Amino acid sequence: MDFDLPAEDDPRRADVRQWLSNHPHPTNTQLAEAGYVAPHWPKPWGLEADPIHQLIIDDEMHRARVRRPSNAIGIGWAGPTLLMAGTQAQKDRYLAPILSGEEFWCQLFSEPDSGSDLASLSTRAVRDGDNYIINGSKIWTSGGHLSKYGILIARTNPDAPKHRGISYFICPMDLPGITMQPVIDMTTAHSFNQVFFDDVHLPAEMLVGDENDGWRLAKVTLGNERVSLSGAGSLWGTGPSAADLIELVKAGGGLRDPALRDRTAALYIEAEVLRLMRLRTLTSRLKGREPGAEASVQKLMADEHGQHVMELAKALAGAHGMLAGSGPSGPLEATGAPTEVKFNRALYPDVDPVWHYGYLFAPALTLGGGTWAVQRNIVAERVLGLPHDIDVDKGKTWSEARGMKA
Repeated sequence: MDFDLPAEDDPRRADVRQWLSNHPHPTNTQLAEAGYVAPHWPKPWGLEADPIHQLIIDDEMHRARVRRPSNAIGIGWAGPTLLMAGTQAQKDRYLAPILSGEEFWCQLFSEPDSGSDLASLSTRAVRDGDNYIINGSKIWTSGGHLSKYGILIARTNPDAPKHRGISYFICPMDLPGITMQPVIDMTTAHSFNQVFFDDVHLPAEMLVGDENDGWRLAKVTLGNERVSLSGAGSLWGTGPSAADLIELVKAGGGLRDPALRDRTAALYIEAEVLRLMRLRTLTSRLKGREPGAEASVQKLMADEHGQHVMELAKALAGAHGMLAGSGPSGPLEATGAPTEVKFNRALYPDVDPVWHYGYLFAPALTLGGGTWAVQRNIVAERVLGLPHDIDVDKGKTWSEARGMKA
């Protein structure tokens, strides 16, 4: 992977710049139709862009201050799964409004009694003629109250091994029998929900892929989720980044406290390592390889990095940081430093300012999308080659049981 972007006179840059010149304030639909929302997707939804081409598009859009539609679950998770396993009719119906943000999507995976073992889910989908009858509940459904559709996994064969009796569905969120209860977190924001299914009739045409093959598709979604949740923004790819925080520090005249200077330098290094890792993951993904264990490595680092961003922001605020509504903007305002940081208000509509919210929300970063412990297990098994479980045979250690010398 070449980490240097092409020169300013690269013809691909010229094409993007010309389009942006013709569309200085593009609508979400225009961006989607031009293929600029997900350039790596196949035509007609994307441009089949290679990694460098996509980075060029990102760079030019950033310079022009043009932002893509906000539909993280739809664009980042549902869309790639539909591209891989959906019928042509499903692709034609759902992908375009996903890309334009016209139809917002949520995820219906986690359950109250499943913990981190997602495959132990108990929500049932029973085939009844042209419908599946859904009963059960899901939790931690981000943006469910704002969503038109959700991606749903449910058990269709209770007698099969737990990973083999699950199916993957598109679920309209306005079906009769679906009710929702807000989950208000300690930030006081309503971003999560618990969703209840009581004899919900879901048309069989909403099945994605084959019946009982949903776990394989769910792993595709989760792999893309871990990549998507690991963007530069400190709040699962959104919100202020380390670069935003460091820019505030620079605009405020820098830091004299040596401890804070060291923490800020370490944060910059951490952010740069993650940037390079994202480029590596992007290269793999755009070459047609599904996200693997590297997505878990990236998520592990990104989640802790997000917490470090918010912890440093509070530390920079000093004693002022103990107050609700505080952030690094407090001590920097007197210097005339810019304090506004843009973030995704579609996902966080009740948040102001973002720094205080982010600090309170940050503990959730190492839980959502697969806990830090689950991600470490994946890395241990798939990267380091460690066994699935500790094997102790009659008092022997794992190494002794396999005849390995100390």
